[in-house]
Amino acid sequence: MLGTVLLLLALARTACPSPASGASRRAEALKKLLEVFGMEDPPAPPTHFKQPPQYMVDLFNTVANADGVTKNPDILEGNTVRSFLDKTHSEEMRFLFVLSSVAKNEKILTAELHLFRLWPRVTDGPKRHHFCRVSVYQVLEKDKPDAPGGKKLLAARLVSLQTSGWEVFAITPAVRDWTEDESSNQGLLVTIQGPGGSPLDSPPLQFASGRGHHESKKPMLVLFTDDGRRGASLPTAAFPGGLPAKMPVPKLGRSRSTRSLDRIQPCQRHPLSVDFEEIGWSGWIISPRGYNAFHCKGSCPFPLGENMRPTNHATVQSIINALRLSEGVSTPCCVPDKLYSINLLYFDDDENVVLKQYDDMVAGGCGCH
Repeated sequence: MLGTVLLLLALARTACPSPASGASRRAEALKKLLEVFGMEDPPAPPTHFKQPPQYMVDLFNTVANADGVTKNPDILEGNTVRSFLDKTHSEEMRFLFVLSSVAKNEKILTAELHLFRLWPRVTDGPKRHHFCRVSVYQVLEKDKPDAPGGKKLLAARLVSLQTSGWEVFAITPAVRDWTEDESSNQGLLVTIQGPGGSPLDSPPLQFASGRGHHESKKPMLVLFTDDGRRGASLPTAAFPGGLPAKMPVPKLGRSRSTRSLDRIQPCQRHPLSVDFEEIGWSGWIISPRGYNAFHCKGSCPFPLGENMRPTNHATVQSIINALRLSEGVSTPCCVPDKLYSINLLYFDDDENVVLKQYDDMVAGGCGCH
């Protein structure tokens, strides 16, 4: 995948004989680059300034460094995290999340309902409670959820009335039903009862709803999914110690002496900055603004030293080439021998925030193969 990205970036930047052919070539390169990121067209930027959910920003910062390179490949379950805000904007505890942006090939691994618990109402007297029972139901009958068979219990637990903050409920079975049959999505119902399940005339516990509360506290559905996309079989890992600062892309049209120097330089890694603003994607990508993909360049002369990290096959090929034991056998090539994944945090076409991990996007090391 990294090799494809580098080629497409070169095509997008290379000057062409005519403006028309140059624009066509750039458009074709960017279209292919979108395919690398699993998209047909770039999502439209949000119509107005929109703050991404803090949970998604924090998750990105936990998974990736400032350049988007994965710190630890085992943090995420799957390679995609999608967030959806409630579409009902109701004062009642009914929530509806539109999942049309979930691709058919995405496997639902975990689904969570995130509700922000407000500071409880102050109540006095003998009926004062320290806990409430919160239950989350999948609505089966839209107009009669309280009728027999009108809802199905997904999660229930006691919630403290002493603090405020986020509560997370696992609702994976409901979301799997909805993605298999979109018409079955009648939303969720949340009820609040006394510790023993007794009804409350005036529940002391409240969750932030779509109206009258800051957008950062709105009810949210978070999906952890996997689309089955995987990279090459090269070793992948977290980048040790983070990436160095971005470096400018080397300019085209280098002198003959510079090119000759490249041929005698040993195989090593060089910087290659990918700037999403330069590509024209900064309107929908939240983070990172770009990343250092790196590329491999240099010679693999005989004899190959351990510092060139040669494979056994490359060592044999180098010997055959040096001794001219067979015609048409070239020297080994300087290529990536370790690849890292990157993470993008972005707005999709429905202005939902998505965190997606892409394999094989950064050259972590170079060797003679």
